[in-house]
Amino acid sequence: MSVNMWRIPPSLDFHRRFGRLSPRLQVLCAQLPLVATLGVITLAWTALFPQLFSSTGVLTGLGIIAAATAVAGLLPWGRLPAWSTWIIPLLDLLGIGFLYSGGQGLITGVSLVQLFPVVWMAWSRVAPRAAVVLTVLSALLIVWGPIFASDGPVERESLAAPILVPPILGVVSYVCGAMRLELETWRESLRTKDAQLVAALEESKHRAQLLDGVLNAIGVGVLVVDAQGRDVHRNTAQIVLDDGGMRARNAAGGVVQVFEADGVTPLPPDQLPARRALRGSFEDLQIWAGGPDNRMALSVSARTLRDDDGRVTGSVIASTNITAMVKALRTKDDFVSSVSHELRTPLTSILGYLEMALDSLSDPEVPAERIAGHLEVAQRNGDRLLQLVSDLLATAGGSGTITPLPLPLAELVDDRLQAAGPRARAAQVQLVNKVPPGLSVYADPNRLCQVLDNLLSNAVKYTPDGGTVTVSGAADENRTVFSVADTGLGMSEEEQAGLFTRFFRTEAVRRAGIPGAGLGMAISKGIVEAHGGEITVQSTPGEGTVFTVSLPSAPDAAASEEPGHAMAGGA
Repeated sequence: MSVNMWRIPPSLDFHRRFGRLSPRLQVLCAQLPLVATLGVITLAWTALFPQLFSSTGVLTGLGIIAAATAVAGLLPWGRLPAWSTWIIPLLDLLGIGFLYSGGQGLITGVSLVQLFPVVWMAWSRVAPRAAVVLTVLSALLIVWGPIFASDGPVERESLAAPILVPPILGVVSYVCGAMRLELETWRESLRTKDAQLVAALEESKHRAQLLDGVLNAIGVGVLVVDAQGRDVHRNTAQIVLDDGGMRARNAAGGVVQVFEADGVTPLPPDQLPARRALRGSFEDLQIWAGGPDNRMALSVSARTLRDDDGRVTGSVIASTNITAMVKALRTKDDFVSSVSHELRTPLTSILGYLEMALDSLSDPEVPAERIAGHLEVAQRNGDRLLQLVSDLLATAGGSGTITPLPLPLAELVDDRLQAAGPRARAAQVQLVNKVPPGLSVYADPNRLCQVLDNLLSNAVKYTPDGGTVTVSGAADENRTVFSVADTGLGMSEEEQAGLFTRFFRTEAVRRAGIPGAGLGMAISKGIVEAHGGEITVQSTPGEGTVFTVSLPSAPDAAASEEPGHAMAGGA
């Protein structure tokens, strides 16, 4: 018999609710259908056949069934063996036999109520075969008992008349037992499948957690979309990218602010990664996404997902934030371009003036002063080239040593102002020293001179003709503070934030064509911090810039009292 034939809808599955009852209530509930049926029959008998209640057999049968019902509700069946519950249906069969015998001739159909105890025994799982045998024997006893008990002769016709009842009840008993066995097999199969489903669900949860852990541990944004392009899953890195501006949306909900690799050309809607991935896989698509303040460069790759029939079911899109790398490449290109220009300019000048000097040496009419002038120009450009190479080497090395000593700051500043004098006069810039005499600073003289030279060089270079560069100083507790102020081009707040970055140059300086590699401020910051000091900047576009340096004024105020202190790698 197939299990599927006996699938019972959940609304009709009384077994589960019945199983929650106590053993006593279970036995009592199994008895109630017979009691209710006999109650209805008894009312009918009262109206139609009142003479039946004068029969001893009928009264005995009703009494036996009533006693069986009382026993069903009183005995502690949970503490008795399983077979003991057969006491009730066997008593019921005995009572039905007395009813059948006592009402012979008037209530021949009463034998049909044997179905209730028969089904009970067959469904009880105690002994299915014994239940069939007892059913047939009890049925024969009930229908033939009155015939053999009568005083008249036993005729074949009287025995054959009710003969269908025992085998029918036997078949009913067998079918009920088989159904019960089939249902038990079915329920056991369901329990096994439930256990397998629970185990599969737990395994699925574990795999999902493991997959989420792996995806969230990588620094690549992973987005899974369905066949319609709707988001299915995002890892943590993808959420960060989305929050960072990758998913800027307009009022209509469409994705906007996505550009091609040049960062200028808007990407067509049908070329957006999520839509393009549904048409086929691709590798290393570079795009720019986000608003003006949070734009990111992304390298996007995708793999299309298909089912067994080749239909597209979705895609997996991996996005890597390469903004830092792109900016680094651009910085490298700018640096190469800038350094190439900076090296070419003095080299061209050196070679040109040396050639002119050599030509002048072969001409006796050229005065020596002119030849000396050519050589001086070549020397100045050589010094400039040497300074540029020194800055590059210092930046590339990233480290050095300092040997701090007590120094008179006013004298040191005056010496550096004299060194910067020729450049200042050529640029028509006035240099002013307002450092008070006697002000002391604890620093490496060569390194501090390098900082002053960088600050003064920048101030003179970026101050228009007729401007002023002023150096002032003061004592602040155990620190010495000096500043270099100019009346030059000035800088915006955004430019000030990147000022101490290597190779950084402002847009105004680039447009003006002022030479430089953008290394002086980064080197100066590293030197100052290696002394345990601090350098800051305040600037207003078009009004000028003030650099302020704070250094220890004595050995006990220095960041490190030991000579040979290593410089920070930022230099």
